[in-house]
Amino acid sequence: MRPRFKKWGVFFGREVSSGIVSESRASRNATSESNRKVEQVPVSKTDDGGVVVENDGAQKEEKSDGERKQKGERRRSKANPRLSNLPKHSRGEQVAAGWPSWLSDACGEALNGWIPRKADTFEKIDKIGSGTYSNVYKAKDMVTGKIVALKKVRFDNLEPESVKFMAREILILRRLDHPNVVKLEGLVTSRMSCSLYLVFQYMEHDLAGLAASPIVKFSEPQVKCYMNQLLSGLEHCHNRGVLHRDIKGSNLLIDDGGVLTIADFGLATFFDPNRKHPMTSRVVTLWYRAPELLLGATDYGVGVDLWSAGCILAELLAGKPIMPGRTEVEQLHKIYKLCGSPSDEYWKKSKLPNATLFRPQEPYKRRIKETFKDFPASSLPPH
Repeated sequence: MRPRFKKWGVFFGREVSSGIVSESRASRNATSESNRKVEQVPVSKTDDGGVVVENDGAQKEEKSDGERKQKGERRRSKANPRLSNLPKHSRGEQVAAGWPSWLSDACGEALNGWIPRKADTFEKIDKIGSGTYSNVYKAKDMVTGKIVALKKVRFDNLEPESVKFMAREILILRRLDHPNVVKLEGLVTSRMSCSLYLVFQYMEHDLAGLAASPIVKFSEPQVKCYMNQLLSGLEHCHNRGVLHRDIKGSNLLIDDGGVLTIADFGLATFFDPNRKHPMTSRVVTLWYRAPELLLGATDYGVGVDLWSAGCILAELLAGKPIMPGRTEVEQLHKIYKLCGSPSDEYWKKSKLPNATLFRPQEPYKRRIKETFKDFPASSLPPH
């Protein structure tokens, strides 16, 4: 349970929101929106073998190999499939079909039923994004004529653990099928290749870029429409046993028709709400990270995604991020100042690793309504 941290409510409409992206499209070059471009950011290693990516000295993301080694996440259950080694004859069939042996050996289960596409069947148009682990290109599928996004994944010397990390993302994407979740349309590689491309539908915008545009001001119906789509996509993920764990504006893509899709499942994981299994708390970009994660929780659920969605709602209405903390301590105290701090009874019973370290010296009162007095009443909690 999250004491005192209640979900922000909103009545969701289905108003068409294509107007806002049409305005942005007309002045795309004059705004900060850049088709999901990600700046190169400094990287530092974590104690568990993962990597922390620091954004503008404020936000942090992590991709943790150590998390995959947690015992609970290795257990097989209907809602929590894990990667398993294929029989030798199945791996042989995959290699014969065109998959490289290093990929089939490491994550053959994620490739089942698919045939690899060849790189020469795509024409790169432009590089539209880059990050620590991948580059993203706008490209044309020469077979269908369709414009797609190609995500080229970089591996560290083809280490099996690095490949398996990507395999989990592929398995998750193949499990999901919803209009508000990005669709993995194929994989590009060859038997002799040491690279891998993921083929996605191409989206013209991302929510962070639109929100940063000086000419864009979201109306209440548009905010309702985007939030309706975001929560619909998250509901599908959660019903399929998937936690996204990095909901933020730059991971919410929008096409020219106003359709929103959830993208970038690099930090996502399978979960089973009926079974406890430890997970890393070092996930979700800092400004959108739930308080239980900041307090070190390793047993959590859909609430971490819903907290991030609540931050997105407030950000759309406010026109800027509402809690831009620079450190974990500062982030948690921004949450306390807005939502109120937990009671003394909660702190006495709490067994979270950072509870003692991050407990405020003086209690904070809830100030959501006072802080967001200009927000629509339907977006605020009833009490």
